[in-house]
Amino acid sequence: MSGGEVQRPVAPVMPIAGLAGGSNQVRVRAYNERLVLSLVRLHGSLSKADITRLSGLSAQTVSVIMRALERDSLLLRGEPVRGRVGQPSVPMRLNPEAVYSFGVKIGRRSADVVLMDFAGNIQRQVRQTYAYPKPAEIIDIILSGMTRLEALMDEGQRSRIAGVGIAAPFELWSWAEEVGAPPGAMDEWRGVDLHAEMSSRIRHPVYLQNDATSACGAELVFGVGSSYPDFVYFFIGSFIGGGIVLNSAVFSGRTGTAGALGPLPVRGKQGENRQLLDIASIFVLEKLLLEQGIDPQPLWYSADEWIDFGEPMERWIRDTAEALAQAVVAAASVIDFGAAVIDGGFPAWVRKRIVEATIAAVSKLDLQGVLIPDIIEGAVGAQARAIGGASLPIFARYLTDQSVLFKDLA
Repeated sequence: MSGGEVQRPVAPVMPIAGLAGGSNQVRVRAYNERLVLSLVRLHGSLSKADITRLSGLSAQTVSVIMRALERDSLLLRGEPVRGRVGQPSVPMRLNPEAVYSFGVKIGRRSADVVLMDFAGNIQRQVRQTYAYPKPAEIIDIILSGMTRLEALMDEGQRSRIAGVGIAAPFELWSWAEEVGAPPGAMDEWRGVDLHAEMSSRIRHPVYLQNDATSACGAELVFGVGSSYPDFVYFFIGSFIGGGIVLNSAVFSGRTGTAGALGPLPVRGKQGENRQLLDIASIFVLEKLLLEQGIDPQPLWYSADEWIDFGEPMERWIRDTAEALAQAVVAAASVIDFGAAVIDGGFPAWVRKRIVEATIAAVSKLDLQGVLIPDIIEGAVGAQARAIGGASLPIFARYLTDQSVLFKDLA
């Protein structure tokens, strides 16, 4: 993690007209196959005519590609749809069982290892909670979790694993005090190259990405991305983070930290300047519960195990919404986003209350000269970080950059 290379899905080379030669033909074919798979993934199912229109490829080229993808079991043939004139249209869809990938979410209080299929469905998962993350323990959790999940797969399924994508906070040692770790206990992370450590222990390709950026990518691919080409994304975990999507692609910036959002300055209750993460993070709710003598452990077990903690939770939701409202206005003042998407490691009913409270809080601010985006709930949910991680190897091997996908079917 510290000092290591962050490996991201590699965008395939675009085809260049007029080139000849075997290697270039292979490169073009690889890209065009990725393009067809990506368009089918985006729209659910498409006919040959749909793909021809959307991709700009010739009908003959599309036919050849679709036959190859069907032969390799990456695409499945649907029932023919008969129209008024001509041959019936045959929709094609992704075969969920064609490819699998592992996604790992490393949090400040828990880690998840999930098995995802080619269509983005979580098939199985394991979770481990802890007081705070330690490198050796995290590595063991990942390895043992993958072993457990692979044991439930048959030999054919195991042969179709594309890789492992790890979604992890960067600079974990920076949050030792907030997570209650003893002084110096998390300094070990400074010398850990998690990508290299896992690559040396796992036979599958390993990819590493920031956890909030991974969640943002999951929302782009599996959530609201088809409706909003530009949005600012807030994910409330132990610490709030986020991402920025521009022109249907995650914008990571010069150093890969664009859209971190947690350090965004907001005004506190007493008018003092605070960072957004100091108000709108789950660890703040944990502290409020402890102050009231309430056991906060359900916060870290699973989003499904959250309960309504009453007044402390209501206070946290109100404070979180007021801070988020300021962050939304600040973001909208810089970029004309279509949406501000709010999600987090909690159940849908908590997310709904936070979004509704944020909309109400925004209406009380000075909005002169600011076009407020749609403030909406995330569609992916609490598993967004793990799903984003699991998407990394699939995009690296089978799909294209998202910016080429969002074309109108009309």
